[in-house]
Amino acid sequence: RESDHRAWTPVSYTVTRQNATVQGLTEGKAYFFRIAAENIIGMGPFTETTKEIVIRDPITVPDRPEDLEVKAVTKNSVTLTWNPPKYNGGSDITMYVLESRLIGKEKFHKVTKEKMLDRKYTIEGLKEGDTYEYRVSACNIVGQGKPSFCTKPITCKDEIAPPSLDLDFRDKLIVRVGEAFSLTGRYSGKPAPKVTWLKDDIVVKENDRTKIKTTPTTLCLGVLKSVREDSGKYCVTVENSTGSRKGFCQVNVVDRPSPPVGPVIFDEVHKDHMIVSWKPPLDDGGSEITNYIIEKKDAHRDLWMPVTSATVKTTCKIPKLLEGREYQIRIYAENLYGISDPLISDEMKAKDRFRVPDAPEQPIIKDVTKDSAVVVWNKPYDGGKPITNYIVEKKETMATRWVKVTKDPIFPSTQFKVPDLLEGCQYEFRVSAENEIGVGDPSPPSKPIFARDPIAKPSPPVNPEAVDKTKNSVDLSWQPPRHDGNGKIIGYLVEYQKVGDEEWKKANLTADSCPETKYKVTGLTEGLTYKFRVKAVNAAGESEPAHVPDPVEVKDRLEPPELILDANMAREQHVKAGDTLRLSAVIKGVPFPKVSWKKEDHEVSPKADIEVTGVGSKLEIRNTVHEDGGIYSLTVENPAGSKTVSVKVVVLDKPGPPRNLQVSDVRSDSCYLTWMEPEDDGGSVITNYVVERKDVASAQWVAISSSSKKRSHMAKYLMEGTQYLFRVAAENQFGRGPYVETLKPIKAIDPLHPPGPPKNLHHVDVDKTEVSLVWNRPDRDGGAEITGYLVEYQEDGADEWTKFQTVPMLDCVVTGL
Repeated sequence: RESDHRAWTPVSYTVTRQNATVQGLTEGKAYFFRIAAENIIGMGPFTETTKEIVIRDPITVPDRPEDLEVKAVTKNSVTLTWNPPKYNGGSDITMYVLESRLIGKEKFHKVTKEKMLDRKYTIEGLKEGDTYEYRVSACNIVGQGKPSFCTKPITCKDEIAPPSLDLDFRDKLIVRVGEAFSLTGRYSGKPAPKVTWLKDDIVVKENDRTKIKTTPTTLCLGVLKSVREDSGKYCVTVENSTGSRKGFCQVNVVDRPSPPVGPVIFDEVHKDHMIVSWKPPLDDGGSEITNYIIEKKDAHRDLWMPVTSATVKTTCKIPKLLEGREYQIRIYAENLYGISDPLISDEMKAKDRFRVPDAPEQPIIKDVTKDSAVVVWNKPYDGGKPITNYIVEKKETMATRWVKVTKDPIFPSTQFKVPDLLEGCQYEFRVSAENEIGVGDPSPPSKPIFARDPIAKPSPPVNPEAVDKTKNSVDLSWQPPRHDGNGKIIGYLVEYQKVGDEEWKKANLTADSCPETKYKVTGLTEGLTYKFRVKAVNAAGESEPAHVPDPVEVKDRLEPPELILDANMAREQHVKAGDTLRLSAVIKGVPFPKVSWKKEDHEVSPKADIEVTGVGSKLEIRNTVHEDGGIYSLTVENPAGSKTVSVKVVVLDKPGPPRNLQVSDVRSDSCYLTWMEPEDDGGSVITNYVVERKDVASAQWVAISSSSKKRSHMAKYLMEGTQYLFRVAAENQFGRGPYVETLKPIKAIDPLHPPGPPKNLHHVDVDKTEVSLVWNRPDRDGGAEITGYLVEYQEDGADEWTKFQTVPMLDCVVTGL
């Protein structure tokens, strides 16, 4: 029963031993127990426990603490931490016992005498250089548990670690004037590193605006209300005895620019506009000047009018002025961060002054050579001030940049010989006039000219000759003239004359129709004799003619045929089935020979493409099959002779079907197959044969051999009584050929022979017209069950046996005797 209840609860009625296990109790509750003995007469009195029993697991000492780690080591101290044991033994941990052992000694000694519950402890007062190992145990009310695993041996010495630096800022930082900025980061190292800040290689010192804060792990440089002078390259150095680390940041404190630098210069003043210029600000505010803002004001009014805010140049045209009025100009500089204070000009009256000279008219070019030309121009209006100089410029026609032809002044002459031209280049020229006001606009460009010497007519062509002829044409050839007259040869004029005539006829009407040093004169009459001559032509005109030395009789020139074989016309040409067969040769001969292709002295296949050109012939068969193989011949023939070449073409393909497939030696579980090699091996060696079988009742063929090189195979593992078909195919490197199949099914049964003779034939009864016979089974049945016995009789002295009947049993009564 529970200690706070009065009712007893039975536990068991069947215990015959002197012990019992009580189940279903609640942990933490207190119980009383009682026991009574019982026999057949009845139950005896109960015996009760003297005091209540609290239900809980048995208490043991704790497990060993876990994860004992060394956190810090110096020359005279060691700091350790650990985690509590996984199981406290059923009772709370009351304290931890930390022990150490000097390496070389056997015993561990307690490190502390006081009661310790913290799981972190620093052991101090150690001797530098000594090596210890440590362990820790946990205690509860039962006692001290097992010690933890020992640490590795720890030597007392100061730890050394090179500095590390982790910065919170990037390489560049942009700050507006008046704003604060800070450069922060973290660092570490042993011994503790020294932190130094530099700006542009000068040590940063603290002042009212600049603050430096350094802790054992963090560093910070802060600047309040930044000014432009705070811009620069900042560097933080973290250094100890083992090394140093550096971090950099380019700080740019930006502001609006300072005003443009004056005074405002009036470069040009006219009655309706002015051109002013100025210098950029001394300080661009740390950011590039994006534009200038220009305004104008009538000196007698207070209103400033905008001119432009889009210019980036330090010059500007002030338009829309009223003649005779005085004006002031003010100019602001602007960047991304604001607009500067203005620069204000003096007053200036809008009225015309002297001006630069007008532009000269288009100059004329004369006396051109390969490296010089004379430029001639007329004097322009001088703008009210005398002209003091002319500026002559040149440029190549395809170029965009004009270049002065001389640095020396050109005056008062109005022509100039331009030197140092590049031969063959095309040039244009222009001229500007200059007075004390300045340089006027340039003239329009001159007409383009090529820098080259004046052209003369060329000398005649060299060594003209007739190099070929037919019954109606003559081919001429010659060398270029020795002198081209300093002009490009445009081409040649070819002329011919029939012997006896006085008139020369033109073979080509224009020189550019014959740009090369050869020409075929056509339309001539067979059998006549002609003279020929050639003239060279350049831009200056025609040369004197050069004559072919001898008259030429027009008739066909005979040359026997000649064949120059290509690589694909070697003695034997192999081509894979399905690929394209190409046979070709270069053909020569005059007149051009007649070309014919043959295969085995017959016409080639209609699927062959035959092409004949003026220099050769080509035969091409696409998607070749094995039948395309054979001896191909090419014959060329003209009146001077003929020539023939042959090439053996082998079309490599899968082999044909094997021949004469035979089945022999049939058994109940095997048979023997033989065959002959295919008539056609596909142009390649047979590598193996594939043998397959099929049950006549099945649609599926089954491979029984795929690597046999022999022309026979023993087909095993047949099922007795089943009918089979067999087939064989040959393989070479180009694939598997068609199968050859057995003509009729083969039944898997052992071979049959006639049975042996019955034994012990004798009669057992005789009548006047019949005899009763009996006999025994023969010794052998011939491989099949005996189906019956044939009984015959013969009259004594006769030659013929007479069949009586076939009986199934081993006896018979012969009647009718």
